[in-house]
Amino acid sequence: MSDVTMPPNRRGRKFIGMLVLVAYLIAYVWAVVSISASLASAPNWAQLIFYVVAGFVWVAPLKPLFGWMNAPEKQKET
Repeated sequence: MSDVTMPPNRRGRKFIGMLVLVAYLIAYVWAVVSISASLASAPNWAQLIFYVVAGFVWVAPLKPLFGWMNAPEKQKET
């Protein structure tokens, strides 16, 4: 039986992961820009904290995606 949860090869997983990564980054940037618009009148220290946190937080949800993209290929059972 074939595995329907993962594409059969690493190249397919990397292509799908790349599409997910681009979509995620577009959504993340849109969210940060939307939130930062409401912080325009906030004190400079609050804006600084927001941008520092936003600059680091974006990568955290990507760890599982990168792990899935780089998972070793399963051996075919005979």
